[in-house]
Amino acid sequence: MLPSLFTPLHAGCCPASVIKRGLTDYTGWKRNSLTPRTTSFPCPGCEHDVDLGERGISGLFRNFTLETIVERYRQAARAATAIMCDLCKPPPQESTKSCMDCSASYCNECFKIYHPWGTVKAQHEYVGPTTNFRPKILMCPEHETERINMYCELCRRPVCHLCKLGGSHANHRVTTMSSAYKTLKEKLSKDIDYLIGKESQVKSQISELNLLMKETECNGERAKEEAVTHFEKLFEVLEERKSSVLKAIDTSKKLRLDKFQSQVEEYQGLLENSGLVGYAQEVLKETDQSCFVQTAKQLHLRIQKATESLKSFRPAAQTSFEDFVVNTSKQTELLGELSFFSSGLDVPEISEEQSRVYNSALITWHHPEKGKADSYVLEYRKLDREEEMVPWRELQVCGTSKVVTDLEDNCSYAFRVRAYRGSVCSPCSRELVLHTPPAPVFSFLFDEKCGYNNEHLLLNLKRDRVESRAGFNILLAAERIQVGCYTTLDYIIGDVGITKGKHFWALRVEPYSYLVKVGVASSDKLQEWLRSPRDTASPRYEQDSGHDSGSEDASFDSSQPFTLVTIGMKKVFIPKSPTSSNEPENRVLPMPASIGVCLDCDKGQVSFYDMDRMRCLYERPVDCSHTMYPAFALMGSGGIQLEEPITAKYLDYAEAV
Repeated sequence: MLPSLFTPLHAGCCPASVIKRGLTDYTGWKRNSLTPRTTSFPCPGCEHDVDLGERGISGLFRNFTLETIVERYRQAARAATAIMCDLCKPPPQESTKSCMDCSASYCNECFKIYHPWGTVKAQHEYVGPTTNFRPKILMCPEHETERINMYCELCRRPVCHLCKLGGSHANHRVTTMSSAYKTLKEKLSKDIDYLIGKESQVKSQISELNLLMKETECNGERAKEEAVTHFEKLFEVLEERKSSVLKAIDTSKKLRLDKFQSQVEEYQGLLENSGLVGYAQEVLKETDQSCFVQTAKQLHLRIQKATESLKSFRPAAQTSFEDFVVNTSKQTELLGELSFFSSGLDVPEISEEQSRVYNSALITWHHPEKGKADSYVLEYRKLDREEEMVPWRELQVCGTSKVVTDLEDNCSYAFRVRAYRGSVCSPCSRELVLHTPPAPVFSFLFDEKCGYNNEHLLLNLKRDRVESRAGFNILLAAERIQVGCYTTLDYIIGDVGITKGKHFWALRVEPYSYLVKVGVASSDKLQEWLRSPRDTASPRYEQDSGHDSGSEDASFDSSQPFTLVTIGMKKVFIPKSPTSSNEPENRVLPMPASIGVCLDCDKGQVSFYDMDRMRCLYERPVDCSHTMYPAFALMGSGGIQLEEPITAKYLDYAEAV
């Protein structure tokens, strides 16, 4: 059997030619990137991705040993086809030697002619007939002109003397190549001897495996027979229900047709020369007055009744069979969930508190018997009212949480999970319905430059959290409270602006916050509004009003760059809209765990959402003719934390640039 061309990459022995065929999907480097180029390749031995470094496949050794083994088997495969002499006159003779220096094959006579005794060519290296004339010289990948002559015991790979003197192996322990050769050859010989000594044990285990295979085959056939029996029972139930339903439809159809036929016969009697009309015409021919009156009285009543039926025509039965439509949607869904079931495996439960949806959905569940389940299957589907049945999509999961990424904006999704232990699965968990944001997620961090007041605001290193410190400035100002005390809203904005499109972001306001405002800001007068805090003429100041000058209850000002919603003391204050008269009855709502902001530049509208229920709390028009920025304001003690998916996505992008 031909030995495998793939050897573990960690040992540095995988042929470069083999790796070239598998690198097309593993390179992720752009020109002019500040990030060093890295090349990954799946190791054929352990199946883990291995970083080949900046040099890529150039940093790997040629595996001459493997090449020799492959060539040996190739020669055995070509034994029936001889290698002919390259120098013979036609017809060529079969070659007996191949010169590695001349890269040619010779028969005995030609070899003597072209390699005469006592000449330089007589010293050439020759081997048996071959077509592989590649030089067998192991060169250093880092120092291409240096031969390998040492072995690094720490990295377990051959190195040259320059690698040891000043290269990457300068401080490593190295040994001579002959010593490494001797040590590794002894270890390999011991391993082979051990395997040969265990030959009887291996044969015994092979026999045991063969028996297990036969047993598995028998048990599999028995399981198939049992499954067929169960399905046949289902078929019998369906056939019985099918016959009953069809019989009921036939009975109703016959009854309705009989009613229609009776009504047709009744109306046929109203036609001339037949039925009632014909009888009436014959009665009119009666000349005896007493006989005519005796008959005409009842006949007149019958004709009046028939005339009334003509005026108010109504079919005797309905043609529709809507009452006989079989609704199989629930049964279809149950049959789709049909699987192996064991009452010994508990049902997992999805955690509503730990599961959330943003630009992706994080679904977390608990399982009472976590250690007894081998794996889980997470199912999800979009809830679409227009479509009757959207199929479930499945994801194989080893742990108890999974991130689902391929979700559409502004859609409701149902999630459920079931546990597996071998071929046995538990019933599905209770479904959890989550609603995705109304627009793509916008990525940004807090801007520590534009308008940031480091005396009042504290920004963490990641720039995804800001806190307002109600410090000594307000306490020292208390002595002036009799003559007036000035309070201020400290503003901070996002570091990325929005000029077009529809975007969504979310944040958490700490429950202890005294007063926080969140929304958007326009760039046209942003610098004017973010002047120095010591400038008392700045509109950021108000005298003991408790509101900033941009209060939403004030008359609408087109120069106002901020559109904010007030949050504080675990409440959300819904402001009055400057243009709409339809105001909510309750303008003070409990503060949600997370607040979402949606800016639609194309429509000129900003909306505020309760992230828990993805419900719009408030929306208003906004002038988006200039660049818009996420804006925040804090007064007193408070804190704002951006949702994690915002910063995670932003930092991943920053590292890739």
